[in-house]
Amino acid sequence: MSWLTNLSLPKIRDLVRKPQSQDNLWDKCPSCEQMIFHRDLEAAMNVCTHCGFHMRISPAVRMNTLFDDGDYTTIELPRAPVDPLRFRDRKKYADRLKENQSKTGECDAMVVAHGTIGSKGVVCAIFNFDFMGGSMGVAVGEAIVTAAKLAILQDRALIIFSASGGARMQEGILSLMQMARTTAAITELKEAGLPYICVMTNPTTGGVTASFAMLGDISIAEPGAIIGFAGARVIEETIREKLPEGFQRAEYLLDHGMLDMVVPRTEMRDRLASLLGHLMGSRPQEGELLPVPANDSESVSPA
Repeated sequence: MSWLTNLSLPKIRDLVRKPQSQDNLWDKCPSCEQMIFHRDLEAAMNVCTHCGFHMRISPAVRMNTLFDDGDYTTIELPRAPVDPLRFRDRKKYADRLKENQSKTGECDAMVVAHGTIGSKGVVCAIFNFDFMGGSMGVAVGEAIVTAAKLAILQDRALIIFSASGGARMQEGILSLMQMARTTAAITELKEAGLPYICVMTNPTTGGVTASFAMLGDISIAEPGAIIGFAGARVIEETIREKLPEGFQRAEYLLDHGMLDMVVPRTEMRDRLASLLGHLMGSRPQEGELLPVPANDSESVSPA
């Protein structure tokens, strides 16, 4: 904000202030191409009010609508090496990272937070597709490993919201190693007897699908989400056959046993709260103490 805006009188300020553009008031649905008033779209959590198409949503908005009373705590994630391969295509990878960090306000493509959903403690890891297409590099691998360790430490369920184009090519073999690292982290979580729920949003592809995204105790997807390893065009060219209608869409995968359920975004919180109630029902709630086991010698009445 400039000094002129701060010091000018109200009438002058009205002349200086830029009017809000018509383009900022309306959004076009990528699916049905209908125009939606921006406040209506925000109220519907970026779901088209005409055709139900699920547009992308930021991690902050998702967390505000997901956790109880919008109350959650984000954690600081371990720092990953910057540009370990000194990669360059049309521009330096280090410059791409700086641009995306400036655009999103995040260090990398994942945010981890903990709080409660339906009064059940939970750790959530959420991809940010706006950060280099949600690609998985070393930083994302560190985030998932950290989230799993935090869930084990706090005795909580882990929920991952995936939205990714796959492994990050600028990190080469290091990005592919994250498939094994994240799989090992999820295995440790399950060995601790804690539930893992994966919610796949549009799109979830590549190495993310080939690793932790398909390992959930319960696999959920948002309607219309594209989920797969390779793209449909690549598959068609490889097998030289036409793929079925809706191939790799969430509804198709649900019909063929790859998903447990497809849940609209507006119903996601209630569905997760219900699932956590079943999966974590025998565990103490937030702030509740574990019962002290009875002493056998005291429970026996004297002869």
